[in-house]
Amino acid sequence: MKQFPDSPHAPAETRAWPPISVIMPVLNEERHLHEAVEQVLAQHYPGEIEVVLAVGPSQDRTQEVADAIAAADPRVTVVPNPTGRTPNALNAAIAASRSGIIARVDGHAMLPPDYLRIAVETLAETGADNVGGIMAAEGVTPFEQAVACAMTSKIGVGAAAFHVGGTPGPADTVYLGVFRRSALDRVGGYDEHFQRAQDWEMNHRIRQSGGLVWFQPRMRVSYRPRPTVKALAKQYFHYGRWRRVVARTHEGTINLRYLAPPAAVLAMLLGLVVSPFFPLGLVIPGGYALAIVAGSALTGGGLPTAALLRLPIVYATMHCSWGWGFLTSPRKLARPPKSSPAPPPR
Repeated sequence: MKQFPDSPHAPAETRAWPPISVIMPVLNEERHLHEAVEQVLAQHYPGEIEVVLAVGPSQDRTQEVADAIAAADPRVTVVPNPTGRTPNALNAAIAASRSGIIARVDGHAMLPPDYLRIAVETLAETGADNVGGIMAAEGVTPFEQAVACAMTSKIGVGAAAFHVGGTPGPADTVYLGVFRRSALDRVGGYDEHFQRAQDWEMNHRIRQSGGLVWFQPRMRVSYRPRPTVKALAKQYFHYGRWRRVVARTHEGTINLRYLAPPAAVLAMLLGLVVSPFFPLGLVIPGGYALAIVAGSALTGGGLPTAALLRLPIVYATMHCSWGWGFLTSPRKLARPPKSSPAPPPR
């Protein structure tokens, strides 16, 4: 198989566009799965596309929907993921796929029509092992709109380019990702130890092995935020918990941006604990609350009133849940430094 078009600047009609395998970990995605797969199969991409759905034990009709899609289109294959865990699903789908280019897509992600074409062109132009773009959060309800605003703001998620945007270039990690299979084989695929943060962790191993991860802002994928405070808190708690597992496994991968939420949580707890004896201790949580309200006013100017009123709650939920998850992450979750994942079966 030719790896890529003979020249990234050659006319599209003369290029040898490689086939692509789109792998999708699927769990409880009855509402969005059919539309997500349709958008993959409708890509404006001149090469062949196959879709591999790795379906976990869902509590809705996801399995029936996936089976119906596969029965209606020979380009779609369904494989089981008995564990329901995302990295296991990804490795199972990789093992069942056939192409030299592998694109990860979530069961609720909505791809723009030129997503795969831009990905392949970027792989050819940069020589990268993985390219990805922006996680474009878009909400429907007022709460989801507030979460979408927070997830695209430096106040909410720091300066990560795949959240807030930026110029094309090398990156620590990217959203989803379109990979060379050779890179996945080289690092052994996704590490199934990591229930969360498996993308960041594998991209770290790709970079450690000499590979290049490339951010391409033209690859913009719509993302549906969590719909409730409880769901958002659970999401960010596990983000914080597993990001600390990555830090314990791979020394030197933590920085001040990741330490800010746990530091804020500790400072506010300390202020509350000492406040009965030293009332000035309330300045810390009070100052945080005022800062969040001010930050919401600065970043939420375009939001409807109902969403703007929810934005301080969203920021506080994201910060405190991530920080508490990081602080309480049990040391037993860490993978021994010399351990490495087994290559995915072929």
